Amino acid sequence: MGGGGAASGAADRVLIQQAVPAPSPSRRLPDFLQSVNLKYVKLGYHYLITHLLTLLLIPLMAMILVEAGRSDPDGIRQLWVHLQYNLVSVLVCSAFLVFGSTVYIMTRPRPVYLVDYACYRPPDRLQVRYRSFMEHSRLCGEFNEDALEFQRKILERSGLGEETYVPEAMHFLPPRPSMANAREEAQQVMFGALDALFRNTGVKPKDISILVVNCSLFNPTPSLSAMIVNHYKLRSNIKSFNLGGMGCSAGVIAVDLARDLLQAHRSTYAVVVSTENITQNWYFGNRKSMLIPNCLFRVGGAAVLLSNRSADRRRSKYRLVHVVRTHRGADDRAFRCVYQEQDDQGKVGVSLSKDLMAIAGGALKTNITTLGPLVLPISEQLLFFATLVAKKLFNAKVKPYIPDFKLAFDHFCIHAGGRAVIDELEKNLQLTPVHVEPSRMTLHRFGNTSSSSIWYELAYIEAKGRMRRGHRVWQIAFGSGFKCNSAVWQALRNVKPSPNSPWEDCIDRYPVQLVDGFPASQPQQ
Repeated sequence: MGGGGAASGAADRVLIQQAVPAPSPSRRLPDFLQSVNLKYVKLGYHYLITHLLTLLLIPLMAMILVEAGRSDPDGIRQLWVHLQYNLVSVLVCSAFLVFGSTVYIMTRPRPVYLVDYACYRPPDRLQVRYRSFMEHSRLCGEFNEDALEFQRKILERSGLGEETYVPEAMHFLPPRPSMANAREEAQQVMFGALDALFRNTGVKPKDISILVVNCSLFNPTPSLSAMIVNHYKLRSNIKSFNLGGMGCSAGVIAVDLARDLLQAHRSTYAVVVSTENITQNWYFGNRKSMLIPNCLFRVGGAAVLLSNRSADRRRSKYRLVHVVRTHRGADDRAFRCVYQEQDDQGKVGVSLSKDLMAIAGGALKTNITTLGPLVLPISEQLLFFATLVAKKLFNAKVKPYIPDFKLAFDHFCIHAGGRAVIDELEKNLQLTPVHVEPSRMTLHRFGNTSSSSIWYELAYIEAKGRMRRGHRVWQIAFGSGFKCNSAVWQALRNVKPSPNSPWEDCIDRYPVQLVDGFPASQPQQ
């Protein structure tokens, strides 16, 4: 459970604006914006640097063609005779060329394709409205008035709508957080997503060779991965893994593990299942830092089918381009900022530190420092390097240049951990409201579904018909530990939503009307 403390951070932030005296009219610079739009200057610079090699090669190729046109036919004939008398040299060069090509083909990483994925859509009877949530919290008798008022304020500022889902055990009075009900929740979510995935792709469960399941807070014996193996009667030599305690970013970690396994095994299918379990992890105490997850986390899960089979490229939606993982666990503050523990009354919950947003910002900075050189165009890297040199060598008072990641990515799937998480990334990465719309709408419609939220966001982009061939998608998630993980995908075709998409019957109502830059509590009909 990674970015859940977002709402409290949003409530405490204060913006301070400094007044800067305006220069006198006689000392003002000319208004260049009247004649030149600086936006287009930057776009022109980006185009020039990106296509610099092409622009240099065109005159060179023209010169070669001109010189070739002037060549005497006798000269070409003499070159051919020279090669005939040096047949050994030609054969040796050809052999080296063939050998080098073979080594390259055999050692290069196998491409990993995302054939399809499915997100679980809970039944409507599990929806919870604000009023029902607060009434239920009051009637269960576990919370004092101060805790109830705190939860009310968090809900109002959370960005969640009136159609999110809580597990069936939480709808009873008193709630029934038993092991049996927790297993039931896990089965409904995982099997619901997997049934849809197998139905949409036509892949048989027996064809799956690799299974990776991630769930942070519910890890029974036998494991959740064993539960899936048993239910679908998967093959006996399946390579199964169960990741626990790794928070909301574990979905990217699971994809990374599956990718590594697909490099070692040819012609293989891998399934990744990402979910979280709420039934046994609802907090029934009064410590405010542990009440926030109750207000933000909701039922959800996703199943993803990956393949390294070349034959699957034509029907796959995406190709995995990069995975970058950042772990700040060596720092004590980062390690404890999302921490499962007991309160003074011995009640277990997940505590979220007030430093969560600052720690998430540091992890993000480290992550994009690694990711940037892999994805940013050379024009952005040159600007960043130039400002760094000016600052370090010449002590110039220049602001650090923030690379424009909009030049590297067409779509952004920011983990819907909470309102402040999305706000901060929108501001710091200089994104537009359209770029963060999938994250905001996912938070509004489904709440924080932990590691699966990035898949609901991707489904939103597809349902809106925005995904085109060649588009790049940046999935970024935060998790306990503290971790920040990124996955980059490239669309292989114009992607349409799969059948039974979680947005299938409600996408026309989104995006909801914005109030102060954030969705209203109820979708517009």
